[in-house]
Amino acid sequence: MKFPDKVYNVLKWIALICIPAIVTFLSVVLGVLEVDPKTINIIVTIIAAIGTLIGSLIGVSSVNYNKGKGGDDK
Repeated sequence: MKFPDKVYNVLKWIALICIPAIVTFLSVVLGVLEVDPKTINIIVTIIAAIGTLIGSLIGVSSVNYNKGKGGDDK
């Protein structure tokens, strides 16, 4: 699977910048609002898992792209 450059760049930005920022923001804000810690943990875990999934997909795309270019990724 290879993502087009624009899709790859957007997904990379989401995985590296957006998801960690959202997770941190929600952890802090929901904690200050005294939301049940169990609920906070569920929300943050789901969002972090989505970020991990996106990161894995762009990693696979990057490996496939480099293989096609004759790169030496092993």
